Amino acid sequence: MTEKSPLVFPRGFVWGAATAAYQVEGAAKADGRGESIWDRFSHTKGNILNDDNGDVACDHYHRFADDVAMMKDMGLRAYRFSISWPRVMPHGRGSINWLGLDFYDRLVDALLSVGIEPYATLYHWDLPESLQEIGGWTNRDVTGYFADYAAVMAKRLGDRVKNWMTINEPWVVAVHGNLLGDMAPGYRDKSTAIKVGHNLLVGHGRALETIKHSRPDAKVGITLSLSPVEPETDAEDDRRIAEHRYQISAGWFLNPLLTGAYPSECYPEFGEAISVIHPGDMALISRRMDFLGVQYYFRVVTGKRGDVKKVSGSKYTEMGWEVCPSALERLLVRMNQDYDLPPIFITENGAAFDDKVSKDGHVHDPERIEYLREHLHAVYRALKQNVPLKGYFAWSLLDNFEWAFGYSKRFGIVYVDYKTQKRIIKDSGHWYSRVSRRGELELT
Repeated sequence: MTEKSPLVFPRGFVWGAATAAYQVEGAAKADGRGESIWDRFSHTKGNILNDDNGDVACDHYHRFADDVAMMKDMGLRAYRFSISWPRVMPHGRGSINWLGLDFYDRLVDALLSVGIEPYATLYHWDLPESLQEIGGWTNRDVTGYFADYAAVMAKRLGDRVKNWMTINEPWVVAVHGNLLGDMAPGYRDKSTAIKVGHNLLVGHGRALETIKHSRPDAKVGITLSLSPVEPETDAEDDRRIAEHRYQISAGWFLNPLLTGAYPSECYPEFGEAISVIHPGDMALISRRMDFLGVQYYFRVVTGKRGDVKKVSGSKYTEMGWEVCPSALERLLVRMNQDYDLPPIFITENGAAFDDKVSKDGHVHDPERIEYLREHLHAVYRALKQNVPLKGYFAWSLLDNFEWAFGYSKRFGIVYVDYKTQKRIIKDSGHWYSRVSRRGELELT
C-alpha cells in the first residue's frame, strides 16, 4: 500500500493556541486589578457549577514565563490572549493601573523573545463592574470608554503587538449574558440583548478606528462564534426554518460587519430596540477589517420539529456538542460565497473531553487528537476552495475556568492540576506541536 502524502499548509500559515484572561490569569485582586462582571457573577451563589470562580484559575498571571517557555517547547508560532480591561483600567475609564499594563508588557516581551507572535484580544467578556453599574453595553457611552481603553493598549503595546481583536464573540455576550442569563452579567431580557449586540459592534468600530489612528500598521479584526444552521431534512419548511435561524444568529453579526446592514430577518426580531441604531452606525461598524476571526465548535440541526438533540451516528463532546468537521468546511465556503471576505483566522476550535492523568504520568486524549485532525482537514479543504484562511488557533492552550461550567470541563491541549498548578502537555498537545513545527497534517 502506498503511503499518502501529508497535507501541506501554505507557507506563513499561522499555528497558535488561545486563552482568555478571566479563564487563566487568576490574581483577581493582585496589583490593583478592578472587579469585572465575571468576578461579580461567579461569586454569586448558584451561578457557576460547584460555585467555582476565576480568582486563581491557572495562575497564569504569576506563571506566564513558564507557560511561554512551554509554548516555545511546543513549537507554537502564535499565542492569542485577552487583556483584562479591569486589570488595566480598574473602573473601565479614567485612571490607568500601571502595574496591570506592566504585566502585559512582560507577557508580550516574553513571547517575542522566543519567536512567538502575540495576538491580543481587547474584550473577552470581562467588563469592568463599574461600567456595568451605569448600564454596561446598553449604555452607548461605554463604546467610547472602550475606544479609550483601546487607545491605551495600542499606545503601550502597539510597537510590538501587530494583531488586535476588538470584541470576542458578541453573539455570546448578547445572548448568553443578556437574554438567557447563564453568563455574566446574567440578564434575561430580549431588548437588552439586542441593544448590547448593536453597541458591541459600535464599540468594535470605534476601537478599530482608534487603533488605526494610533498605529496605522496594526492589523485589527473581530472574532465571531459561528454555528452553521442546517436543516434536518431537505423539505422546504426545514430549509426555510434553518435559513431564518442562520440569519438571526450568524447573520446578525456577519452582515453588518461585512455589508453594512442587518439581515432583513433581524428587523422583526429587534422591535423597539431598533432605536439603538444611530445615523452613521452602520458605516462605522462595516469599516473594512484587516481580518475576521471565526470560532467554530458545533453546528445546529433544526426544522419544523425543532432542534435535533442528537444526530444519529454523530459523536459528542463532554459539552454535549456534536462533532461535525464537515460543517466547518461548509460554513467557510458559504461565507466566501456570500461576502467579500477579509483574511480569515480560525481563532478558536477545540473540544472538552474527560481527561485524566494516567499511571504513566501522561494524559492520553485520542478523541481530541481526532477532533483537531478532522477539523484541520476541513480547514485544508476550505483553503483548496479559495477561502482566504491565514491561521488556526487551538482552543485552548490550558485547561481553564470554563465559565458557567467552572473547572468541570477541560478544553486544553495542556492539562492543569488546579491544586498544584502543574502543567502536563497532553498527547494532543504533542500532536499539535508536530503539526505546528512542520506546517503539515498527516492523513491518518
